[in-house]
Amino acid sequence: MTSVKTESSIIKTVGLTRSYGEICALAPLDLQVTEGEWLTIMGHSGSGKSTLLNLLGGLDRPTAGTLLVDGENLLSLSEDQLARFRRESVGIIFQQHHLIPYLTSLENVMMAQYFHSIPDAVEASLALEKVGLGKRLANRPRELSGGEQQRVCIARAIINNPKLLLGDELTGNLDHKSTHLVMELLKELHETERFTLVLVTHNQEVAGWGQRTIFMDDGTVVKDVRQGRSN
Repeated sequence: MTSVKTESSIIKTVGLTRSYGEICALAPLDLQVTEGEWLTIMGHSGSGKSTLLNLLGGLDRPTAGTLLVDGENLLSLSEDQLARFRRESVGIIFQQHHLIPYLTSLENVMMAQYFHSIPDAVEASLALEKVGLGKRLANRPRELSGGEQQRVCIARAIINNPKLLLGDELTGNLDHKSTHLVMELLKELHETERFTLVLVTHNQEVAGWGQRTIFMDDGTVVKDVRQGRSN
């Protein structure tokens, strides 16, 4: 296993590609993301956004190129090492919540602890309090609104203190009010927990919450814009 840290970057890709047969989902792509940065990825459907996010999270493997995340060369990791990387370094929030329907909010968060180390109800309760659900510990997903379910997912993603938090269209199923509440929460957590945040979205308003936005087309970055908000 190779571990390399480049300056203050938590993500560095060089010539990163991903192909599925004859289909090129990600063209040679160079990208660098600084530790603690909030990066948004935008682009039309099929532009490579989710493919890139899956590669960064260790959910998929590149076809070629260099991929360094938190000092790890993901291309050199075995399946067991990649699983460890996902457990210890990355938190992922999906558009579809993937909450276990028969478990409570507390138990859903504790499941992430189970795969990482040892479940701790007190720590899981504190994570839910951070996202404003301290009074919803015993509720099951069907008893929560869409915005509340997404906040459980955020608590689950941050419970193991990841350095990198990834979100794939995490507000895609939420109304405007719930979207605003979730983004306010992410902003507060980003400022206090100091993780690096990478979000995929189609929503220009959501992109405006971050510090930097890259636009993708045909599997590569075509525009890179830095915004006014700072750490």
